[in-house]
Amino acid sequence: MGQQRNRTRGALLRRVAPVGVVALAAAVLGTAATPTGTYAQAAPAAAPVLHIPDQQGPPQPGHLAAAKYLKDHPGAAPQGANDFGCKPTAEHPRPVVLAHGTDSSAYSDWAGLSPLLAQAGICVFALDYGGKPGKDTFGTEDVWASSAQIGVFVDQVLAATGATQVDLVGFSQGASVTRYWINKLGGAPKVGQWIGMASPSYGGIMYGLVPIADAVPGIYKLVEFGSSLAAVQQAAGSPFIKDLNAGGDTVPGVKYTTIGSRVDEMIQPNSNIALRGAGATNIVLQEQCEADLTGHFQLVYDAFAQRLVVNLLDPGHAVAPDCVPVAFGTGIADVVLAAHS
Repeated sequence: MGQQRNRTRGALLRRVAPVGVVALAAAVLGTAATPTGTYAQAAPAAAPVLHIPDQQGPPQPGHLAAAKYLKDHPGAAPQGANDFGCKPTAEHPRPVVLAHGTDSSAYSDWAGLSPLLAQAGICVFALDYGGKPGKDTFGTEDVWASSAQIGVFVDQVLAATGATQVDLVGFSQGASVTRYWINKLGGAPKVGQWIGMASPSYGGIMYGLVPIADAVPGIYKLVEFGSSLAAVQQAAGSPFIKDLNAGGDTVPGVKYTTIGSRVDEMIQPNSNIALRGAGATNIVLQEQCEADLTGHFQLVYDAFAQRLVVNLLDPGHAVAPDCVPVAFGTGIADVVLAAHS
């Protein structure tokens, strides 16, 4: 029983979103963290892996179903993604690039949304970034290096499609690394709009646990061991989060939109999802559908949130999303089970 409980804790530490990892670790392990300013930020010994999946799999309703498919089809791409022969149209001139979250993959996070975008006539691309050499998961390595990988992939997409700009959609860590590439690495001229789903824009304190963790030495290295370098680097108040927002959280020329949940399990206060710069629109899911209590983990598979994204990327054919009740905590159990599938 104790071994199973430890495996469940480890699964959460590996898969949970970046902002809450340190706080969650403090809660489940009963310990705290290094003083502010000592977060891991050194580059890894080996360059993180950038992988472009090319074997399209079927649509999926959630992370658990996607994980089960990936077990037998490692490296699968979400349906509709990574057709490098796809040519943008006058109606949809910008290809869409999808960036997954922490300890995840293109298929795991985008097996629901990618098919919808492709059906709308949009050229869709999705990468596996930030992989640890020799491992089969992604979004775990140095976030500065992962941000640069976004640019490498975007350039490949632009060269193949002949487009001059892309639109970017990032989930959790994917929102941070794509926005870092836009704002800090010169990506802005190549981007029309950026959409951040459950974006850890300003970090989170997880009901006050992160400040407590910051006060006591020892836990960040432990959490890095139990989860990932990327998770630790994105803790609230980390150098990366400060760097990301230094000088303003938006840059001219790009349309920014965040889609977040008032009951996000990882980003607290949830107002830290929002961007505060010029040109930003912040959508709170429950302000448009009060009965939908989707939180962080399930947001990419929530039908209402998916429709919001499709409408933003295909405004000429916008469809009002159906508002249906979704229970609080939906998707958390799937995340845990997916880690053991």
